[in-house]
Amino acid sequence: MQTVKALRRVTEPLQWVRSVYYGRNFSALPNYSASDADIEDQVLVEGKAKSRAAILNSPSSLNALSAPMVSRLTRLYESWEENPAISFVLMKGSGKTFCSGADVLPLYHSVNEGNTEECNLFLENLYKFVYLQGTYLKPNIAIMDGVTMGCGGGISIPGMFRVATDKTVLAHPEVQIGFHPDAGASYYLSRLPGYLGEYLALTGQKLNGVDMIACGLATHYCLNARLPLIEERIGKLLSDDPTVIEDSLAQYGDLVYPDNSSVLHKIEMIDRYFGLDTVEEIIEAMENEAASSCNEWCKKTLRQIKDASPLSLKITLQSVREGRFQTLDQCLTREYRISRCGVAKTVSGDFCEGIRARLVDKDFAPKWDPPRLEDVSKDMVDCYFSPVTEIDGLDSELKLPTAQREPFF
Repeated sequence: MQTVKALRRVTEPLQWVRSVYYGRNFSALPNYSASDADIEDQVLVEGKAKSRAAILNSPSSLNALSAPMVSRLTRLYESWEENPAISFVLMKGSGKTFCSGADVLPLYHSVNEGNTEECNLFLENLYKFVYLQGTYLKPNIAIMDGVTMGCGGGISIPGMFRVATDKTVLAHPEVQIGFHPDAGASYYLSRLPGYLGEYLALTGQKLNGVDMIACGLATHYCLNARLPLIEERIGKLLSDDPTVIEDSLAQYGDLVYPDNSSVLHKIEMIDRYFGLDTVEEIIEAMENEAASSCNEWCKKTLRQIKDASPLSLKITLQSVREGRFQTLDQCLTREYRISRCGVAKTVSGDFCEGIRARLVDKDFAPKWDPPRLEDVSKDMVDCYFSPVTEIDGLDSELKLPTAQREPFF
């Protein structure tokens, strides 16, 4: 395997391209200079001999990502990649949460105030950071200890090493707020065994750290109590050789297997239902099973699906299915189209309605539009997958430096 130094020699002529590309990205962001200290507090930096760590530190929002946090993370990761004195990087969360996803309340208020461009800019920069993670030239470690939801998976799973613990909880509950699994989720969910990705995306069901190891979403597992030992060991490393880092992560790792309650033991049932062509067929097959056998798992799964936005369910199923045959950059480009259409309320206002019902008014009674699956037409779904130029008349597609940065994952 090539070391970072060898990769650097190959890619050095392209460094200026990345600097210009991401530099334009930063200049487009709002001016956060007045609160630089606050931003630095939200993403702390920890330095070791040959490594750097970014620590998500917004406990009041469960380390949810804001626009300034994404901007700071991108600047840090780019500067660390360019610094020859740094061999590898690490990301973790403070407290009991890794990252609970995007901080959607500011996006909700921006959309309601008619400022969709602010939301689009956040999505653009978030997806670019995910791509940076998936193409990083140096070994990259994410310690997913605690809650890891939504784009919390997007900023960690595309990287080289992903450490899960006995406290890790991964979930993609976006359909419950009228959105879709994004930030690269359609890429890695679609590559899970069988139709597990469709199941997780349509239900928002949680996986624990053991499940993540079993299905390949995590590369290493260790008990939360042993994390200080792992961090101490890798903090002393001087090598940029991925095999050395991998061996160090494995030294304090634990050999684990899913227990009897794991959803992975239901993979045959998941494939039987979630491998069907449409959401309607999935629901009908499970309803028949629940009626004939009183299967409690089917009943619970049906409740989870029926709580979600009907439009989001259809969009999400198509997105994961398309992701199975696409590269990371293609998935991010498609997800950006879907997200922009949702933010613009071109077809439906389900995104804002879902946030209102769960996070603002907290009545947990969203009024989905359309309210039923049978009311969601093919044209509605197709609109979300159309190029952005066809939505708002502007050349606003997500542009990623694919010629200079080939995805690692």
